[in-house]
Amino acid sequence: MEKKINGLNIHYQVMGEGKDLLLLHGWGADRSVMAPMQKHFSQLARVISLDLPGFGQSEAPPTAWGIYDYADFVAHFLAELGLYRPVILGHSFGGRIAIILGSRGLAGRLILVDSAGLVPKRGARYYARVYSYKLAKKIFSLPGLKKAAPKVLNLWLKSNPSSDYRAAEGVMRQVFVRVVNEDLRKLLPQIAVSTLLIWGEDDAATPLADGQLMEELIPDAGLAVLPHCGHFSFVDDSARFYAVVDYFLTHP
Repeated sequence: MEKKINGLNIHYQVMGEGKDLLLLHGWGADRSVMAPMQKHFSQLARVISLDLPGFGQSEAPPTAWGIYDYADFVAHFLAELGLYRPVILGHSFGGRIAIILGSRGLAGRLILVDSAGLVPKRGARYYARVYSYKLAKKIFSLPGLKKAAPKVLNLWLKSNPSSDYRAAEGVMRQVFVRVVNEDLRKLLPQIAVSTLLIWGEDDAATPLADGQLMEELIPDAGLAVLPHCGHFSFVDDSARFYAVVDYFLTHP
């Protein structure tokens, strides 16, 4: 299905009947990653999955959105489809959006899977790398050096450890920088709905410690840890993941 939301062509899919469950994918992914999940949960609910702006078949945002812009967009999407306080499941980047919507009272319940949203403390090497890139951009914007700028800056990007940053193009690279630097921990105590946290024990992208802190800060939260699973815990151990979420969905 396709629908124009806030001037952007957005692709989404609806499957099943019953209570509404919205799936929000992670960074660099699209709704196809959530397809097995959507098919499974459609036995219990009406499941809505979309390509967020800039991913899959959906149009990219016109400017460098931050995570609050994405949350505003999804709120409009909910209103356009007539979805009132659905259960919202967000993985990684999608979890960031779910946290904001949950803090605004727009979710009936939340499921955060290996969720992003907490900005880690960074060391001197990180800031040295950021400042060196900004300095290089300024230097190579000077007359006589502009021709060399693309080659030099691309070499810097190749040395950047973030594969998500390297893979992003155009405005989405700027979006990535904004999103990963927005810390949402202040919103966690404002989430007033029941929240299920599911984490891969060996998640290296959003460490288990993040899930444990979220469990402490969200008033009504429970944490399920999937052993020997990484950042895509719902893929690494889908059977256990489905069992945990099925129970949560059927026991309000």
